[in-house]
Amino acid sequence: MTVDKVTPGELKSQFTERLQKLVAENNQISQKLRDNEQQILKLQGAVETLDYITSDAPEETPPEVTTEE
Repeated sequence: MTVDKVTPGELKSQFTERLQKLVAENNQISQKLRDNEQQILKLQGAVETLDYITSDAPEETPPEVTTEE
């Protein structure tokens, strides 16, 4: 097994490149999270609206009739 010797300059260059890639990836993930959060809020609003609309709708069954005796 041989050990490759890397100069500090090459090592710094490799680390800088890896750092830049990770920062770019984090930025993409952060944007995706923001997009997902917006979609979540829209869907929650839609679900709440549908719940509200369907709870106010008249029931399909006729009301119960009571007779006085």
